[in-house]
Amino acid sequence: MHFYAMDKLNFPDYKFQFKSNENKTFVFDPLRKKWMVLTPEEWVRLHCVQFLIQEKQYPASFIAVEKQITIFNTVKRFDVVIYQSNQDVSVLVECKAPREQITQKVFDQIARYNLKLKSNYLMVTNGMFHYFCQMDYDNQKYTFIKSLPPFKSVKND
Repeated sequence: MHFYAMDKLNFPDYKFQFKSNENKTFVFDPLRKKWMVLTPEEWVRLHCVQFLIQEKQYPASFIAVEKQITIFNTVKRFDVVIYQSNQDVSVLVECKAPREQITQKVFDQIARYNLKLKSNYLMVTNGMFHYFCQMDYDNQKYTFIKSLPPFKSVKND
């Protein structure tokens, strides 16, 4: 299996199911309940989702992965969104492959998505480096924070 070529990420180790078919490796995504082609970005996305569920205690039922949104008449796909119980967006996550640099362009991308989604928190990760921001809409800025707050401390109404 090509799984062993995947990078060791800066997340805790999580258990995943793998299978091979036609010289491709697939990994089972328990959230989407389907087998996904194992790409470097998918590897990061799966780890990030498990981090949010297991370490930060966000309910899996509040998490959406790779859904379409329309921004300025262009269809885009966000990586991960955590909704609040009232359907507002609590956390927006952009995942990149481990060898992809986190640049201003990546922050511009998540900022564009957030114009539509209006999330309280942003996370950008390539699996090696993680950046977290808290939005301040009153002052039209964001502040870098050390980590995302756990689910229980996030306003969820």
